[in-house]
Amino acid sequence: MLTPIGVPAGTEVAAGVIGYPVRHSLSPTICQAAFDELGLDWIYAAFEVLSGDASKALDHMRAQGMAGLSVTMPHKADVAAAADELSPAAAALGVVNCVSRDGARLIGHNTDGAGFCDALLADGVELAGIGCAVLGAGGAARAVIAELARRGVGEVAVIARRPEPAASAAALAGSVGTTARSTDVGRYQLVVNATPVGMAETEGSGKLPIDPDLLHPQQHVAELVYNPLQTPLLAECHSRGVPASNGVGMLVYQAAHAVRIWTGSEPPVDAMTAAATAALKMR
Repeated sequence: MLTPIGVPAGTEVAAGVIGYPVRHSLSPTICQAAFDELGLDWIYAAFEVLSGDASKALDHMRAQGMAGLSVTMPHKADVAAAADELSPAAAALGVVNCVSRDGARLIGHNTDGAGFCDALLADGVELAGIGCAVLGAGGAARAVIAELARRGVGEVAVIARRPEPAASAAALAGSVGTTARSTDVGRYQLVVNATPVGMAETEGSGKLPIDPDLLHPQQHVAELVYNPLQTPLLAECHSRGVPASNGVGMLVYQAAHAVRIWTGSEPPVDAMTAAATAALKMR
């Protein structure tokens, strides 16, 4: 049995997030705000699950009749291997960030890419036919690359330090996937920072993932980092008149997809965004 963090003993938990570490996760704040706004008597909690114990978490979900789980590091690949079935997006990536129940079966989903693209659309960014540059080739980048291709962009160019991971990530975009150099970013309408550069309390804190002199106001820059709310990249964009969005949108919209899957209701994105932003301002 898993013990939920910060929840009174005996409380029935409807959904939660597993990870290690997990106490920093904003998922409880965001998803609880959604459940409350929807008028559901559901509790969402965090579960600290050690590396290698993902299957135990799924057993707990089954035994407790939970509606769903969010999945964060280091369990995304292990959950993909242990789930009874995978959505097309999760199967293509080999990682899961959301688990739902279908009777006795547990279904693994990956909502990261869809959440990213939905956040862009909400910001007024049209994706059809545009050229996109994605900085990075890690898990978040791969989810974004695959979904951009599904949304009908004209090109997805992966810019990464090592050529092999860049080529592997670009392959997820099929015929529109390619690789590029950092000096090429000026020719793309959308530039996505899918690296951790600029993230608070890391070696990349205070740094830039790209030379800001290469950016211009005819582009849109999308930052996946959400802590801090104003990264060095976003600050440069704002000072240069380059339209840009922070990582809160993807964070909220990927959770919104999970809430929709679990509850069958339309997620209250405004309430979820307000809860996430307020929590981040307190950090």
